[in-house]
Amino acid sequence: MPGLSSPSALAWTRRASLLLLLLVAVVGCGGGATTAAPAVAPTLAAIGQPIDDSALAVTPAARPRPTATRPPAPTATKVPPARPQTMDGLKVVSPNDLPPEGRKTLSLIQKGGPFPYTRDGITFENREGRLPRKASGYYREYTVDTPGSPDRGARRIITGQNGEIYYTDNHYDTFVRVIP
Repeated sequence: MPGLSSPSALAWTRRASLLLLLLVAVVGCGGGATTAAPAVAPTLAAIGQPIDDSALAVTPAARPRPTATRPPAPTATKVPPARPQTMDGLKVVSPNDLPPEGRKTLSLIQKGGPFPYTRDGITFENREGRLPRKASGYYREYTVDTPGSPDRGARRIITGQNGEIYYTDNHYDTFVRVIP
């Protein structure tokens, strides 16, 4: 092709080749090479170009210095208040401490029923006085199924008008306070 053998075209081609090879050498070496001559020289020699080592010198690239970073400050997590050990003179338990049937009854109470027993939701009079004294009608009682029992069994959940929850597994002899 005419024009490609002119001195300016050859010089331009040679510079472009050198720049491309230099770029490949720097990127291929991770930017930290001090000279690209060993990697580039065979390639230039293979295409019949004289090698000028001074044109191949590469200075180390300026690398950003790592900055000291602080780990993110811990975020404040809300810790729920500790559940008391006793309340109203009774041991305190979580709903998870109740038998599965007790958790099922609690769920029914929260939904408002339907309840499996006609006596569920009746007034609990607290005649034994084992719960805090309140006016008549303050407490309601609900049956907690007892597997294998031919009747309602001895387990009950008692609720108060202010949201209190009590559980007995021995037909009102003893109670625990249930706090979610």
